[in-house]
Amino acid sequence: MAGLHRVNACDRDEKYEGLKTEFAGRDNVYIYPNGHLVSRASDYIIYSVEAEAIDKVVAQYGPSTKQGAVVGGQTSCKAPEISAFEKYLPEDVDIVSCHSLHGPNVDPEGQPLVIIKHRATQKSLNLVEKVLSCLRAKHVYLTANEHDRITADTQAVTHAAFLSMGTAWQANNQFPWEINRYVGGIENVKINVTLRIYSNKWHVYAGLAILNPSAKEQIRQYAESVTELFKLMLGGHREELEQRIKTAGAAVFGTKQWEEQLLLRDEILDRFSLGKAPQERTPNNHLSLLAIVDCWWKLGIVPYDHMICSTPLFRLWLGVTEYLFRKPALLDEVIRIAIEDNTFRSDDLEFTFAARGWSECVSFGNFASYRDRFEKIQEYFSPRFPEATRVGNEMIRTILKADERLGD
Repeated sequence: MAGLHRVNACDRDEKYEGLKTEFAGRDNVYIYPNGHLVSRASDYIIYSVEAEAIDKVVAQYGPSTKQGAVVGGQTSCKAPEISAFEKYLPEDVDIVSCHSLHGPNVDPEGQPLVIIKHRATQKSLNLVEKVLSCLRAKHVYLTANEHDRITADTQAVTHAAFLSMGTAWQANNQFPWEINRYVGGIENVKINVTLRIYSNKWHVYAGLAILNPSAKEQIRQYAESVTELFKLMLGGHREELEQRIKTAGAAVFGTKQWEEQLLLRDEILDRFSLGKAPQERTPNNHLSLLAIVDCWWKLGIVPYDHMICSTPLFRLWLGVTEYLFRKPALLDEVIRIAIEDNTFRSDDLEFTFAARGWSECVSFGNFASYRDRFEKIQEYFSPRFPEATRVGNEMIRTILKADERLGD
């Protein structure tokens, strides 16, 4: 880290010996048995723990914090983190928190890094900025409440959509890249990002979903949007479905000026396939995409309002919805397929069940249940994670680099 002469660190007790061995050759890295010793010796302390555990961990080690130190955390939901800091840290300690808005294996350069000056002097803020400058990220300054609202707007529904896709494919005993109708174009984004999410740790997504009240509301609305749109498809209510979809599209995208060329062209997306692309693509009703826009419309969310704080996955997913709604002929085809074609009907049924299931899991606030659901799907897809991670990383880099509008 920039400007640091000494890094003090610790992890859980059982990892102490392993970490000492791992960093034995690093003269400026000191591994301690516990957080008490790190807290007493450090000028800037970062709690990198799951949101579920932040209160317990800060309660244990916070009172040992060095006088005049600066403390922050990297949880995805700041309400419980800030609450824990206020409860357990001494009054003579400053609080400056942070959160990198991207997942593992994403180059942090140019990505948004939220910095929250909650209780601190300018000197303490300057220290945090200096330490984090090594990431070469784009600093965004917010309050804890602003952070939680924006991360809900840009991540909660996106995660719910991909988690539901994976659950539906597993329920149907499908590896979608082996099925012609799921190879090519938008389908490549769905598959690659879904596997990317499931290749990570469950708690990366559970904290945001369960502890952030705004996220709960949005995940619930997404499940309702999926259910209501699917019922319209099943009932053959074409006019009502078309009116609802286009009304939602106008509300979300209606104020945009589409002067620039469409980013997500099929010839670009076809490069990032885990399977062999068929000669002729099978039309899809894209229920997951239609429900995203319907959900944004119902909640009054304008996704472009928070682009400076958006994750790469959100920008990619927003690009996919633009791809669909900016092509009137494609959108009309999607509506027609939704009513007339049953090819994806069983997939859509399981997807609807999955969206409702994840919403219920989040509403119950049970981390153990969330973990169980997540890891069950994770195990099913795990053999393809290495290839999916490689292809997914390349896809995100290529697409975001190609379009500064999505990368900024």
